[in-house]
Amino acid sequence: MTEPIIQVENLGKKYIIGHQLKGGRANGGLPTLRDRIASAPGWLKDRTISRLTNKKAASRAYEEFWALKDVSFEIQRGERVGIIGRNGAGKSTLFKVLSRITEPTTGRISLNGRVASLLEVGTGFHPELTGRENIYLNGAVLGMSKVEIKRKFDEIVDFAEVENFLDTPVKRYSSGMYVRLAFAVAAHLEPEILIVDEVLAVGDIQFQKKCLGKMENLSESNGRTLLFVSHNMDAIQRLCSRCLMMKNGQLVIDSDTSNAVQKYISINSDRAIPNQRIDLTNVTRKGTGEAQFVALQYSSLNSDIAYHPYVNGPLEFLLTVESKAEISVNALAVTIYSQSGIKLVNADTVTIGQSVELKKGKNILRFVIERLFLNAGTYVLGLWLDKIGNSTAQNALDYIESAFEFEIIDLEPENFKDSPGGFVACQFTVSNIS
Repeated sequence: MTEPIIQVENLGKKYIIGHQLKGGRANGGLPTLRDRIASAPGWLKDRTISRLTNKKAASRAYEEFWALKDVSFEIQRGERVGIIGRNGAGKSTLFKVLSRITEPTTGRISLNGRVASLLEVGTGFHPELTGRENIYLNGAVLGMSKVEIKRKFDEIVDFAEVENFLDTPVKRYSSGMYVRLAFAVAAHLEPEILIVDEVLAVGDIQFQKKCLGKMENLSESNGRTLLFVSHNMDAIQRLCSRCLMMKNGQLVIDSDTSNAVQKYISINSDRAIPNQRIDLTNVTRKGTGEAQFVALQYSSLNSDIAYHPYVNGPLEFLLTVESKAEISVNALAVTIYSQSGIKLVNADTVTIGQSVELKKGKNILRFVIERLFLNAGTYVLGLWLDKIGNSTAQNALDYIESAFEFEIIDLEPENFKDSPGGFVACQFTVSNIS
């Protein structure tokens, strides 16, 4: 039996989380003696605490957090392995340890090959250097000689589609250009192990398809090993034959991709009830927070079927938005995904040229999709709020990728059985009713 290219044994990563003690800066005052003790070097802190306070107080100031705990697995050369799990499950920490960015607290890892990592937009790039200079810099960091980089240079530039900006400092690149060039370098410099963590979500749909095809080809034709994190279950199922599922820093599932994805979806199902107020204050979100979705109510307006959405019927959303100021919103969108992460409906006010005026405080917006051209099944709802319409998720006012799941039922069983995947057209109206 051949030696695994990646071996992970009882891997653990611990962080120390500090908590502000009562009377410190968290309450607006100057740092107290206890605060200064807490920030002192370990040996000095222990000695001072033993003299001036008790160890019970010290335990309240600090808390151990295990981002990874007792994680063990092996990966063979040429395998394509997906890593799935909710935000905070430990996926990115695992990749940082495998990429030697951070040291493990316990356990050991063995990597029998050169590793290329793409963990965030612009990984390994220097913002002041041009695209051309960063290709050579990043290649050198990955262990390639100048001759090897030069041989692959044209392929990298063609794949990244940044030829016109090659001599421009990358600090002036858009996030999409950043990730195109970063992925192109990582994929073309022939690493034995390629680690990719969600960053492909920044690129457009065509580039995502291009990247998935490249990763598939690297594995099948060249025997490269791939580790791929994504919340897009369709991409995971297309690309990976095996899947690891993380939860609370631990490996809970290691099986074939189809089985792992089905278990992940069932475990994380959070189906909402029609025509009832749904609280959105604690959902995972991105954005500036200047205005946020705080609650939602959805309904098919048909009491005979308990307001359940149905194929070919309407779907009304009453969106409660809290705004910190008067804001003109050009992009208010309701997005519907399949459970595998495929975007099917994107009803966005940008497409109809309508803006929404938010007042300071509470706003209730009525958003009605006139007809649902979707098959019966379970879908995931996403929400988007933005001043201009083309911001990143971090710069939008509010972005909730997955608010909750809801079910569409079929009153006429022969509806849309042969409808293709991908975007589905819809008409909708928006009005501010409060």
